[in-house]
Amino acid sequence: MKKILNIVSSPRGGASYTIQLADAIIAKIKAEYPGSTVKTVDLAHHHYPHLEEAHISSYFTPAEKHSAKEREVIRHSDEAIKEVQEADILVIGAPMWNFSIPSALKAWIDHIVRKGVTFNYSEKGPVGMLKGKKVYVAISSGGIYSDGPMKQMDHIEPYLRTILGFIGLTDLTVFRVEGLSIPGVQDTALEKAIAGIQLN
Repeated sequence: MKKILNIVSSPRGGASYTIQLADAIIAKIKAEYPGSTVKTVDLAHHHYPHLEEAHISSYFTPAEKHSAKEREVIRHSDEAIKEVQEADILVIGAPMWNFSIPSALKAWIDHIVRKGVTFNYSEKGPVGMLKGKKVYVAISSGGIYSDGPMKQMDHIEPYLRTILGFIGLTDLTVFRVEGLSIPGVQDTALEKAIAGIQLN
């Protein structure tokens, strides 16, 4: 049995290819680990605010010295981090918007990357503190970015591998449904993506 944290960043609901691919990944996980539970955080409805001065101040001020405003704004980060800490597996949906991730997903990431909580520095450099978790990323895109001439324009997979790895989430597997705007490819793109899901 596993605790699965499902991070949804598309606002398109059931029409979202990212959500459909993520749901298929979760179904595979539940088949592999019967009795697993899923907690879904829908970033289209649960908005994490973009970081402002009060957030930064609260991160670097000891808890006992927090102002009332700092106590309120840090609550978002504390809740998001607790959800990640409690999960065994993360499934993150990341549709490609303008070659990168939706701002809602970036805001969530900004709330879980915190010095002294999810990463720290040693004499040898940064050390991620979220260990022993598996991450699956579901990416959707109109073009094909996993290979070929467009690969250099993909700023999703490299960024997520870097930032999640920085906080200790280094065991990351990416699945893609791509070519959704390409005639001759789009009609079977989702079916092909789901068929290619292999857990590891």
